[in-house]
Amino acid sequence: MTADPAPSAAAQEYVDAMARDRGYVLDYHKVMARYDLDVLRATNELVRAAYLAPRSLDRRTKELLFVLSLTVMRADRHHIQSHIRVALDLGVTPREILEAIEIALPEAGIVAFQAGLEAWRETVGAVGIEPNSIDGQGGSDTVE
Repeated sequence: MTADPAPSAAAQEYVDAMARDRGYVLDYHKVMARYDLDVLRATNELVRAAYLAPRSLDRRTKELLFVLSLTVMRADRHHIQSHIRVALDLGVTPREILEAIEIALPEAGIVAFQAGLEAWRETVGAVGIEPNSIDGQGGSDTVE
């Protein structure tokens, strides 16, 4: 493959605007800005219409829905964490975010829930309670 194209001023401005509007940018946004800005603009317009534009649901609610849906879909941990951070910035409490993740349990199961919980735990700095003693062989149920 040839050398990476230099980012255009328009691409840089677009990524900067996305970061301001969303509160984050994902790795795929950065790559698409450099290599196919037209497709990034098209996909971002859909996201803007459904997620960023003021509509009936407020931004806090949309972030909780994003955290839940990404948990259920077993999205990349960093993607879930980006929405957890935005939710926290919007004043959503760690407990409210945890309750949204817990909704994944009956529909998506324990594995999806654990992945969402781990993303939440890392983001908010939550720590568990260690048992005083363990009888027999035990293990950790930490998602790695």
